[in-house]
Amino acid sequence: MKPTDTSEKALEQLIVRHLAGISEHPPVTPNTAHEPVSMYAPGAYVLGRATDYNRDVALDVAQLLAFLQATQPKAVDTLELAADGIKRTQFLHRLQGEITKRGVVNVLRKGVSHGPLHVDLYRLLPTPGNAAAADAFGKNIFSVTRQVRYSNDSGNELDLVIFINGLPVLTFELKNSLTKQTLADAINQYQTTRSPQELLFQLGRCVAHIAVDDAEVAFCTQLKGKASWFLPFNQGWNSGAGNPPNPDGLKTDYLWKQVLTRESLANIIESYAQVVEEEEADASGKKRKTRKQIFPRFHQLRTVRALLHRAHDDGVGKRYLIQHSAGSGKSEVA
Repeated sequence: MKPTDTSEKALEQLIVRHLAGISEHPPVTPNTAHEPVSMYAPGAYVLGRATDYNRDVALDVAQLLAFLQATQPKAVDTLELAADGIKRTQFLHRLQGEITKRGVVNVLRKGVSHGPLHVDLYRLLPTPGNAAAADAFGKNIFSVTRQVRYSNDSGNELDLVIFINGLPVLTFELKNSLTKQTLADAINQYQTTRSPQELLFQLGRCVAHIAVDDAEVAFCTQLKGKASWFLPFNQGWNSGAGNPPNPDGLKTDYLWKQVLTRESLANIIESYAQVVEEEEADASGKKRKTRKQIFPRFHQLRTVRALLHRAHDDGVGKRYLIQHSAGSGKSEVA
């Protein structure tokens, strides 16, 4: 019997294969080589290439151009984006500047203006029965890229990055407790070897940075070196922390099987994630505004979706109680 591969690379491959809809057991004909078989390509992620990531603007340029060509070919022609040159470079720098100023979520939702045109960068989830909107949403390119080198100054790489239409939204560090590497090691890696000065890690550039092992998940919305604060993104188990046993796989596979589906991630981008401004007082009492990236914890996401589902089934006018521990974010949910 073939031994189980418990390495970090195996976890990385497991996640990527599922998101991309690649069969774990493709048909094999003796003495022939086969490419991986896609099980559900229309609803799957695209496999990105690390070489397509442009570190100067923190964008997957190939996926960005593919989306624009498929949805707005006239804009591509007018702005002269098809050919690598000064016009494309100007557009890419305008786009990355808008992400710096407004955050990736706002840019995805509202697009950018450049020259004489407004350029859309995302197509919204469709309402039930709206075939045209469903077709438009299907043109979004959700991609997952392995081993992304994010820095011009070092060879450091991220295990995974998820992009929507070429714009990065989530980064991942993966560990496996069976090889004596746990969630704590992934968090430490973000805190000690991922400089918050790097463009990809600056506030608002991504919606979250996620640490994962085979048992637990945690996320951080703003990297601050050793001060980076990670929150659990676990389902809970026996009225406590952690995740329940999973007879069909890893305890954390709900992350890529449920939360990271195209529709679920799109829902998070459209309805949950955002950059907000808060007013805080310093030691002298002087008030100043600070920006904060919002990303839902698992129990918040699950609760809101359950309430919406119940409201849809029960109709308006009902009252519901959200019961959870202090500091769990009930006010944010409400």
